Amino acid sequence: MGKQFERIEQDHREFIERQRIFFNASAAPTGRVNVSPRDVAALRVLDANTVVYVDRTGSGNETAAHLLADGRLTLMFCAFSGSPMIMRLYGRGRIVPRPGAEYSVLLAEHFGGVEPPGARQMVWLDVETVQTSCGMNVPFFDFTGDRDQLTRWAEVKGEAALDEYRRRKNSRSIDGFPTGMFDEAT
Repeated sequence: MGKQFERIEQDHREFIERQRIFFNASAAPTGRVNVSPRDVAALRVLDANTVVYVDRTGSGNETAAHLLADGRLTLMFCAFSGSPMIMRLYGRGRIVPRPGAEYSVLLAEHFGGVEPPGARQMVWLDVETVQTSCGMNVPFFDFTGDRDQLTRWAEVKGEAALDEYRRRKNSRSIDGFPTGMFDEAT
């Protein structure tokens, strides 16, 4: 049976840190629901009600568009090894733009000042509810390694080409909603 909490407890934080992957889910009031896998190495638990992760350039920017349109965000973690559990963090999210003062401070204080190639923004979640459930139907999976294609792609492209790519591919969602990425530049 599921349990709900008002904050990320220490055992929740430890569970998050043991995972390799999480999924983010977002939606605008209309249009498609987006669910995307993410690397837990990009995520930090800042306090009992706040998490942030470095979001890297991809073929779309649905999360940014949905957060601008509605703000709802859910992060889900599943145990693929060890004891079964699913944990969801429900709340309101926002984008921390790159570059920017807040982005720079978060990068320095929580990511050792190291920005992965292709970083485009951070996603901030104010956690309102933590829900755990049994996860007994989640299969076991063995981790065999990280993929390096996105890193190599971003390194080869370089910052100027990444900016052009983001302007073409990341300024609107697949439903046509603005992502807000280039509001200050246009």
